[in-house]
Amino acid sequence: MVIAGLTGGIATGKSTVSSILREAGAIIIDADTIARDAVQKNLPAWHEIVRIFGKEVLLPDGEIDRAYLGNIIFSDPAKKEILNKIVHPNVINKVAELIGKIGKETPDSIVILDVPLLVEAGMDKGLEDVILVYTPEDIQIKRLVERDKISDKDALLKVRSQIPIEKKRDFATIIIDNSGPIEAIKERALEVFDILKKKQL
Repeated sequence: MVIAGLTGGIATGKSTVSSILREAGAIIIDADTIARDAVQKNLPAWHEIVRIFGKEVLLPDGEIDRAYLGNIIFSDPAKKEILNKIVHPNVINKVAELIGKIGKETPDSIVILDVPLLVEAGMDKGLEDVILVYTPEDIQIKRLVERDKISDKDALLKVRSQIPIEKKRDFATIIIDNSGPIEAIKERALEVFDILKKKQL
């Protein structure tokens, strides 16, 4: 089994690369999906979030309002750290459980850990390969403004709430540059898949 981490910054195109790798035959472990599941209504992480952040973070149906909570943590690094400490252990434990299951059922798989905060959570430790989907900060901001219909200032705030994309390059063993057209990123993603496949031999 080959296990690689996949990370990026906001609006770098990580989800696009993840989809291409999935179509090529990789098994994707999606940390965002695991995190969403971990904070569902009445689960331990849900109770902890409501206790710390208040009932204002709840939707009418009692589920966490992810957009509202996101706005809080983007503008307050201390609260972001608190939230990460609640959610990250759940994600790390579930990822380990899924890797164990895949190892037993399909040991010749290529497994991609799709984790936006791979480096921040320390989940890059022990991985032979960390794939970074990279775009320069100015393109991140431009894409974020277009995608989320927000101001340049708000886009910059969101981008700067993460480890700078240039610093993430230091942790990467493989870089997929997503500054150009979709055809280029698809070609590079498939090249990377072939690199990982060769490691199975």
